[in-house]
Amino acid sequence: MQIFTKKSLFSSLLYHILLLSLHQNMAWKHIYRCNNCGYSAEIYEGRGYFRQKISAIYCPECNSIQNIVVGGIIADVAPSFSSEVGRLCPKCGNDNIGMWDMHTCPKCQSQMRKTDEKEFWT
Repeated sequence: MQIFTKKSLFSSLLYHILLLSLHQNMAWKHIYRCNNCGYSAEIYEGRGYFRQKISAIYCPECNSIQNIVVGGIIADVAPSFSSEVGRLCPKCGNDNIGMWDMHTCPKCQSQMRKTDEKEFWT
């Protein structure tokens, strides 16, 4: 039989509150896959440890979905990272990029779907 003191109960309560807080603020990386051609992309949702988000952009030049870091602490140091506007494709350097619509495959224009594959990211 375990005996609890006020201090151990308080510590346990704080620990569980912290776990609950982390769980509610978790950021996930999901895999999206095209049903037609098999193209896949890692898509981030939520915010990272430094409050940054990772936006999925579509590049018509290299027909790909790329991820760019936006906001958070990095935007305080590098203001050009505060939004998606004026950014370049990280793969080919194209400046004609747009936000990905979360559905259209950049390779064959078919439907992409979120798979069950996911993992935590910070």
